[in-house]
Amino acid sequence: MAGPIARARAGVGIGLIIAVQIAQAGAQVEEPLANSVRSALSAAVLDAAPPRPSFDSIEDRLQYLRWLGEMSQRLKRRKSEHATRVEFLEALWYESRRAGLEPELVLGLIQVESGFRKYAVSRAGAIGYMQVMPFWSRLIGDGDAARLFHMQANLRFGCVILRHYLDMERGDLFLALGRYNGSRGRAEYPEAVFAARRLWLRGDRSASAPAASVPARRPD
Repeated sequence: MAGPIARARAGVGIGLIIAVQIAQAGAQVEEPLANSVRSALSAAVLDAAPPRPSFDSIEDRLQYLRWLGEMSQRLKRRKSEHATRVEFLEALWYESRRAGLEPELVLGLIQVESGFRKYAVSRAGAIGYMQVMPFWSRLIGDGDAARLFHMQANLRFGCVILRHYLDMERGDLFLALGRYNGSRGRAEYPEAVFAARRLWLRGDRSASAPAASVPARRPD
């Protein structure tokens, strides 16, 4: 699993924004948060290093390893270095499970949002793999938006935000995805994510991400 997220160096965000490819994704809309929700979301993005998951059985662990292997092969075209792919997939699996989300859904969302480009920036200013808007770092983080360029931080923020929207929409994934993209009520974005999710779910169904003991920290 990835280690703790280091603080971004001074000025790194500005240089990266100039150099990165522009993403075509939309953006979350800043909305007022109740104090209780803000506190819960802030706790959910705390900067602790993720523990390695524990499994109830050897079969569950083998299923997880099969999932890593298959997803790594599929991701090879976008991330050529094996160690980088595995680190990314381990972090994505952990953060999605931690937020109560399906890993393949998060893979589909990232494919649509950023095309798996770590330093992608949208025209609206959304950052990184999961295209997190910088205002979230002020609302529930430490105010340092440059941290959103770091893999673990970006995945954690993105998964926590999607979980928040899913709770707001009472489990309606279509509306939650629209809210995530800033296009609530329109079909184009949710349908694109659902289509990408189906691609990640294809193939050996035995390689679907297994359940494991992951501490959930979901906002109330």
